[in-house]
Amino acid sequence: DLKNLGAKKVCLMTDKNLSQLPPVNAVLNSLAKYGINFQMYDEVRVEPTDQSFLDATEFAKKGEFDAYVAVGGGSVIDTCKAANLYASSPTSDFLDYVNAPIGKGKPVTVPLKPHIAVPTTSGTGSETTGVAIFDFKELKVKTGIASRAIKPTLGIIDPLHTLSMPERIVANSGFDVLCHALESYTALPYKMRSPCPSNPINRPAYQGSNPISDIWALHALRIVAKYLKRAIRNPEDHEARANMHLASAFAGIGFGNAGVHLCHGMSYPISGLVKTYKPKDYNVDHSLVPHGLSVVLTSPAVFAFTAQVHPERHLEAAEILGADIRTARIKDAGFILADTLRKFLFDLNVDDGLAAIGYSKADIPALVKGTLPQERVTKLSPRPQTEEDLSALFEASMKLY
Repeated sequence: DLKNLGAKKVCLMTDKNLSQLPPVNAVLNSLAKYGINFQMYDEVRVEPTDQSFLDATEFAKKGEFDAYVAVGGGSVIDTCKAANLYASSPTSDFLDYVNAPIGKGKPVTVPLKPHIAVPTTSGTGSETTGVAIFDFKELKVKTGIASRAIKPTLGIIDPLHTLSMPERIVANSGFDVLCHALESYTALPYKMRSPCPSNPINRPAYQGSNPISDIWALHALRIVAKYLKRAIRNPEDHEARANMHLASAFAGIGFGNAGVHLCHGMSYPISGLVKTYKPKDYNVDHSLVPHGLSVVLTSPAVFAFTAQVHPERHLEAAEILGADIRTARIKDAGFILADTLRKFLFDLNVDDGLAAIGYSKADIPALVKGTLPQERVTKLSPRPQTEEDLSALFEASMKLY
């Protein structure tokens, strides 16, 4: 593909762990076979920060590359999107493209270089989206860049690249797919999204739930219901791994234009304010709450809250995930979906709520404060929320079982 693009100098981005593993080897062999001149950057941080984006950008600017290849999970692909953007727009200030209200959220008007994304996890769907997420250290909050202009040119969805994923990484990545599908299917409908900019370049990447995204979200949800547990429990189950890898891309196409809402909006401070938690199976030198875990821990509380609006969609989701809804009352949709999710998480040994990853009631004000700037996603919740609502949702998520 790079040869067909006429690429003369390629930037290969990955992280330190992956640089020793088969997916990166496969890419290196391919580059060598076709005589592609490249430089490798393997300093990507798992759960990137503003500084780690800037370090990658510095490398990209120096290298003057004409194409990019990202091999890794969402952290690697997002870092590559940011490096490509800022190297292509060298006079821009970092905050120019960062989402408002934290940054200026300016539209991207510069052409970017081709970017081939090779996902090695089945979670973020980052190969399909125009979003790059990072931790803004100074404010202790996650935010990102959102523009259709930063979508990768090509995604290579090869399930063999996921076989090196340890069990907990499979689980946490899968929870991200689950929430992408659930949130985009229950998001505020596109007809109710405002403001409606007259110039399409100012249109947000996230449009609200719509007939196209609904198809992808439901399809991804059905695959998760059928294959996630199998993919986690048996690394040799290639059928399950392959289907989860596809589900990740499908959900990405869904939420990449519908958007996510409260689970994601609330997950950013959960990740950003982490104290000492270090998850099993993650080889990292810093505390971190894996993104999929930070998203799924609030899901029972969130969907119990949002189900007042479009309860039939919440009920349909619960049924896909295994609930028997034959005698269900529509007004119980939220509780039914919440219970279904709790059972799902319990079966997969997920930490028992925010308390299990180091948070207490005393942290709730800081968690709420970190959620408020996430308007890009919180405004897509079908049900508007006050600071009191957010406090109650965090409190309800302290313990799950």
